[in-house]
Amino acid sequence: MSGKLFVIGFGPGSFEHITKRAREAIQESDVIIGYSTYVDLIRELLTDQEVVSTGMTEEVARAREAVRQAEEEGKKVAVISSGDAGVYGMAGLVYEVLVEKGWTEANGVPIEIVPGISAINSCGAILGAPIMHDACTISLSDHLTPWELIARRIDAAGMADFVIALYNPRSGRRTRQIVEAQRILLQYRSPDTPVGIVKSAFREREHVVVTTLAQMLEHDIGMLTTVIIGNSSTFVYDGKMITPRGYQRKYTLSADEQPLKPHQRLRVENEPWSLEATEEAETRAEASVSIAAASPVREQNSGASVTIAPTAGGPVASTLADSTSAATAVLEAPTAPEPKQSPLDWAVQALTIANEAKGIVTPQTASPAARTASSFVPEMIFECAVSPGVANKKITPQQMMTLAEVAGEKGELEYTPHHQIILRVPTANPDRITTKLRQLGLILSPIGDVVQVKACDFCDGEKKDGIPFAEELHQKLGGKEMPKELKIGFNGCGMACYGAVKEDIGIVFRKGKFDLFLGAKTVGRNAHAGIPVAEGIPKEEIVSVVERIVTRFKQEAFPNERFHKFFQRVGELEGYAWREPAKAEIENAACGD
Repeated sequence: MSGKLFVIGFGPGSFEHITKRAREAIQESDVIIGYSTYVDLIRELLTDQEVVSTGMTEEVARAREAVRQAEEEGKKVAVISSGDAGVYGMAGLVYEVLVEKGWTEANGVPIEIVPGISAINSCGAILGAPIMHDACTISLSDHLTPWELIARRIDAAGMADFVIALYNPRSGRRTRQIVEAQRILLQYRSPDTPVGIVKSAFREREHVVVTTLAQMLEHDIGMLTTVIIGNSSTFVYDGKMITPRGYQRKYTLSADEQPLKPHQRLRVENEPWSLEATEEAETRAEASVSIAAASPVREQNSGASVTIAPTAGGPVASTLADSTSAATAVLEAPTAPEPKQSPLDWAVQALTIANEAKGIVTPQTASPAARTASSFVPEMIFECAVSPGVANKKITPQQMMTLAEVAGEKGELEYTPHHQIILRVPTANPDRITTKLRQLGLILSPIGDVVQVKACDFCDGEKKDGIPFAEELHQKLGGKEMPKELKIGFNGCGMACYGAVKEDIGIVFRKGKFDLFLGAKTVGRNAHAGIPVAEGIPKEEIVSVVERIVTRFKQEAFPNERFHKFFQRVGELEGYAWREPAKAEIENAACGD
């Protein structure tokens, strides 16, 4: 038997939007594998195929099962995705599983990717024509992608004036990502920028809202929702979002006869926003600057001198002097070129003219400077980790009351197993909060993918010799940004009761020196303590050794790569070699013992 893999995108979920090839591939298949909700959407297309359905987070299991049945059992297997399988779908993951197995197109199981209609297209059609110009898609799910990277992409898209389609905008546990996305985009766009919110496009429970960037969070947004945010020229007319392509720059849309003939429309002078026109303008500007910046010219005339030279502000100063008197005159410099307009400025200007002719008011066509200076300020969420100290684990009643006071009714306090309290509070003035907490002696640290120094209480200070080193490590490394969270555990004696050996980097103070453990793995069936890599490191060396290890992790680790995987991959850190952790071997007990 010859197996085959289909990876099928079946569109938004309505039968009329499933392509003919997708229907054929489903019918050809022996096995259908997919997320249970997706299987239900196409169940009426199924006949006697075997169905393998799993939960939302079991994508890897689905991909591996599909490859196994196609390769080992010779079946035709269809892996299904809503939308397009190559846009946040299963296509890439199936290929990744095949690559891990050494698959090649020449010798491996055949694979066919069947395209479908992605959410940006289906939701765009429902909303009108919001993606008529350059657009991008950004998933707000940070389960697999670091949030910092997602935030940079949102920032770049906002700065570049893309129409943006947000996938996976919010879930039951991921609620702040959409808030942060709105905050970032409001730095670049007017609060009145049109936003379309589409839930369950082309399905029974379809729900559509057209709102603004400022008000988008007032509406229901979940995992079945796609959010499309217009660019600076997008406007709403009769409930539809429309993003002009730019035809109004060259054409009169209300007339059959156009002022520019076809052969004239591609001339540089009729496209002042084009690359060629921009280059010509820059050349002219450089020539003007060269003239204005030329060396001073001195003319001799009957004992009087005339000096022509550029001065700050552009005008040219001329000083006339002779043996008996002096006077000052000003000569005009060559006219400076007007400030160069960006393509966005041209688009905004053209759209304003077109809209005024139609009687359409579009507040979002204000200048970029005016939009940036908007008085609309979104509510920000400030969060940090709070602790009474590195060695001190006791928090006072006054500190607790102050924490509750700054959190208020809208904030929250979350206790962690690392002797920290996570404070989250909506505020536009975090300095007011941090100042008040630091005045009470509390330590504030960032949370997320940062260095966290965890130390024992040194037996309430009785075994205090290691405290200065723990505090120095916290001062130098605590809160530093990393590719993935990095925990440094510190124990003040050889008992190591605080579990330093279970952290990414474990430090144990013993007999006046330090033992070092690297690369613990705390979860999974192959969990293990850190590898003991050194004993008896002198006190004056321990901080610098750990600093160098942390610096290398920051510089060389992959995004989202945990420390134990990094240590195994590079094989050596500061002369300390990675080795396979010891595995416990348990003998079977003799019968009756």
